Amino acid sequence: MRTLLPVLFGLALLSSCRLPVGKTAQVPRKAVFILLDGIPADVIEQVPTPMLDEIAKAGGYARAHVGGDLGGRTETPTISAPGYMSLLTGTWANKHNVWNNYNQSPNYAYWNVFRIVESVDPSRKTALFSTWLDNRTVLVGEGRPGAGDFRLDHTADGFERDTVAFPHDPASRYIQAIDERVASEAAAYIAANGPDLTWVYLEHTDDVAHARGDGDAFHTSVREADARVGRIWAAVKQRQALGEDWMIVVTTDHGRDARTGRGHGGQSERERTTWIVTNQSRLGARFTSGASAIVDITPSILQHLRIAVPTAVSREMDGVSFLQSRAR
Repeated sequence: MRTLLPVLFGLALLSSCRLPVGKTAQVPRKAVFILLDGIPADVIEQVPTPMLDEIAKAGGYARAHVGGDLGGRTETPTISAPGYMSLLTGTWANKHNVWNNYNQSPNYAYWNVFRIVESVDPSRKTALFSTWLDNRTVLVGEGRPGAGDFRLDHTADGFERDTVAFPHDPASRYIQAIDERVASEAAAYIAANGPDLTWVYLEHTDDVAHARGDGDAFHTSVREADARVGRIWAAVKQRQALGEDWMIVVTTDHGRDARTGRGHGGQSERERTTWIVTNQSRLGARFTSGASAIVDITPSILQHLRIAVPTAVSREMDGVSFLQSRAR
């Protein structure tokens, strides 16, 4: 019976999408972006990551950067929350106003990707799976009037506050367990529901690097993160088999210090040098040359989704799409 379920699910979905005779079906466009915390480009290039490699084979891998313009007004700390906010809004910290991981006062005048999608096309379904609750409640600003007062359609986060299911320990193994939960829930939900826009955030790699620095323990955590990405990628491929057009982007928020690998936050080359993996094959020169930045991800996703971003919002974005312009 279990082997029949995927087939029955696919037939049900296809039958529900039938259009009247003479109508042309539009291929549903979907996107998921995954952030693996604190993995510099040299490590992702050194450690075996077969799932990321498979995604890159379908599209591409390139080095990228965080931190804004070095020495300029857009210079942004290579810290997690500023990196997340740069990804979400396509702007640097001088605009989004997130400078650290705590006591943030985001400037919601610069819309994040979820607010854009929910405002332009409320029929699109959105989802967020995260090992850190503040990603939704503070950075995305779900339900906050100043942030657009919108609601995501599905969320799975806040597990770090459940000390019964995830008892806290000095080695932060509970974060590893939460990452497992987050990745599994994301994969299952994507396979079953195919939301239009999804963010998955996994933290454990950064915790291991802070505790152990460069070396075997960190590399092991990267391989484990790659396996979690593989589950989500498998769900995406199931949805693609149903005729949906999916974009997957995997990235990180910052590198690490060159001396030990334990720290970050400065503007050294290793702290600023990150990477992007995507299944999209129509990649522009900005991507292939390694000139892309974390702020380019949201414009790229919106291009894939064919969301007409309001001019007042798009003109404030510092990032540009790394995808080639689609043919007319």
